[in-house]
Amino acid sequence: MAWRNPWYDGSQAHHTPEGFRNLEPDLRQPGDLDRWRKERKAQGLPFPPQAGYEGFRTDWWQPADLAGTDDRIWWLGHAAILLRLSQRYLLIDPALSLRASPLPFAGPKRKSPSPLNIHQLPRLDYVLISHNHYDHLDLATVKRIIRRFPDVTFLVPLGLEKWFKRRGARHVRQLDWWQSQQEADLTLTAVPARHWSMRTLHDRNRSLWCGWVVRSKTLNFWFSGDSGFSENLAEIPRKLGPFNLAALPIGAYAPKWFMASSHMDPDQAVWLWRLIGQPLTLPVHWGVFELADESLDEPPAELMRAIQRSGEDNGRFAPWRIGESRSLQNINQEKS
Repeated sequence: MAWRNPWYDGSQAHHTPEGFRNLEPDLRQPGDLDRWRKERKAQGLPFPPQAGYEGFRTDWWQPADLAGTDDRIWWLGHAAILLRLSQRYLLIDPALSLRASPLPFAGPKRKSPSPLNIHQLPRLDYVLISHNHYDHLDLATVKRIIRRFPDVTFLVPLGLEKWFKRRGARHVRQLDWWQSQQEADLTLTAVPARHWSMRTLHDRNRSLWCGWVVRSKTLNFWFSGDSGFSENLAEIPRKLGPFNLAALPIGAYAPKWFMASSHMDPDQAVWLWRLIGQPLTLPVHWGVFELADESLDEPPAELMRAIQRSGEDNGRFAPWRIGESRSLQNINQEKS
C-alpha cells in the first residue's frame, strides 16, 4: 500500500496526501542531478580554499569558550548554533560528527573540526531540528545528546517524532509551520522555509522542514534553516518580528541553476537581512562541508561583496569564525 501522510491537513497549502511541499514551484527538472554531478566532476569542483584547508582553519576556526553566565550565542560551524538564555541552553541543528552521511566511510567529510563536544555542555534544555538532511540531523550527535542529557526536549518538524523516539529520546514534540512550544518566558515557533526532506531512497518529503523563531523577554531570534530564497519568507517578520537577532544561510548556492530552489546565495541573504531591519545576523551554512561547487572560503567573501553592493556595511551582517560567540546582554546595541 502506498504511504499516506498521516498529518495531512487539506487546509494547509504545504501539505499533500503524499507528504509535504513548498509553496514555490520546483525549479529542478528530471536529469538535473546527474547533469550537476557530471559537470562538477568534469570541472574538479569544488576547488580548495585559496589558503589551503589548513590555512582556512587557521583563519576561520577557534574552540568554543563556554565560560561565563551571560546570555550568549555561539556558531558551531555549518548550521549548528548554541544559545544560552537565562542559563537555559538550546542547540540548533547540531551535526558535530566527522561526516554528513549515513555511512561512516563515505559522504561529505568535515573540513573544519567541531569547536566543542557535547560533554562540554553544562546542561541542555532544548534541541531544535530544521529538517532531516544529514548535515542538520546527525544520528551520532543525537545519541551523544540523549546519553548525556536524557531529559532534553527535542523540537522537530512534522514527521520526525518517531525517528527520535526510536533512538531513545524521552521528550519529543513535532510542530507544523506556525505552531509553538511555550515555557515560561520562552516561545519556540516553527516557521516556513523553502527546502525539502529526504533521509533514505524512499522517504522524500515525508517529513516537513522549517526554520525557528526563539523569543524571550529580551531576544527575538530568527533561524531561517536551510532555505532557498522566496518572497514568501517575508511573512515571517510580518507575523513574528521585529527580530533583534537572525541566522541566515550564505553557502551551498553554486551552481545557482541547480541549488536556487534549496539554498539562497549571499545577495539574497543580504536582501532578506535588509527586509527584516538589519539586526545582528550570523551567516550560516558554510565553512564545514563541501556540499556544492563553491570553495569553502567563497561564501564569506561573496557576503562582504554583497554587503558593499547594498551600501549597508554597518558590521551587523559579517562572517564569524567557527566557534565564535557574541553576548546577547545588549543585543539591541550590538554593532559587531
